[in-house]
Amino acid sequence: MKLTDEQKKEIKEQQSQQNLTKRVTATELEKILYDAIPILDHGFIRVVDYMGDDSSVVQSARVSYGKGTKKVSTDAGLIKYLMRHWHSTPFEMCEIKYHVKLPIFIARQWIRHRTANVNEYSARYSILDKEFYLPEPQHLAAQSQSNRQGRGDILDGDKAKKVLNLLKGDAEQTYNNYETMLNERYDGSTIDENTVGLARELARMNLTLNTYTQWYWKTDLLNLMNFLRLRADHHAQYEIRAYADAMLDTVKKWVPITYEAFMDYRVGGTEVSAKGKIIIQKLIKGENVSINDTSLSKREWNELMEAFDLKDKLI
Repeated sequence: MKLTDEQKKEIKEQQSQQNLTKRVTATELEKILYDAIPILDHGFIRVVDYMGDDSSVVQSARVSYGKGTKKVSTDAGLIKYLMRHWHSTPFEMCEIKYHVKLPIFIARQWIRHRTANVNEYSARYSILDKEFYLPEPQHLAAQSQSNRQGRGDILDGDKAKKVLNLLKGDAEQTYNNYETMLNERYDGSTIDENTVGLARELARMNLTLNTYTQWYWKTDLLNLMNFLRLRADHHAQYEIRAYADAMLDTVKKWVPITYEAFMDYRVGGTEVSAKGKIIIQKLIKGENVSINDTSLSKREWNELMEAFDLKDKLI
């Protein structure tokens, strides 16, 4: 992880603030506020602002004044009820803002979640840092034979080394060409003061997708949980999952009761179709059921069996 001197100064100034407030605060989240949590090789994520806590969810659900109830157990019971029955509006009353540094190809995947306010570093106005994401060898895998958007077996040593050399070589070459077209380096120095550089908005199109970008990303708690439910899942791409895992930890510090309910009902729970429910009921009764007795596809059947750890019935 690399922070610029300007960013380090900004973080130091932010953390030295002594602000008085009558709003609710999350003690554990306050401890890491503005801290840059390292992700991947050069990336990071940091919480820069937030609004509300668990009591805000309870307050909204009851449409009352104050901080909800005086008993944490009562608040926990209500939040679990809201999560269990898919009530959404109360969780929208809390918001959080992150500063994220991430590879461009992950940013393009991330931006598919269109329920946030985003402001990205502009390569039209500024020069991107000379930083590229290079995976660790254990994260280099071949294309999956069964999943068109997933990874298969890990590449062996020689193949992994070849891939890393190609990734590094391409990134460095295109970045050098980027600087040449600009006639200006990322540190502000001029390459050739006697020539006119290409516009930044045009020169940037030459860069590889593993180049790092940055943005501020603000969303409410409900949509953050929707994001994390997909991106912290073990099926998600490793790189975006690394960010989601770090964000999960910030949620735990921010709204611990909601976090516990979320992990129980959303992350750890499973959804079952009406047809799947009938199959599980029959299995509980001791009846012998096979896929031939159902209208489920092979994929649906295997997903149902995996959800309930019935590996002996996988086909």
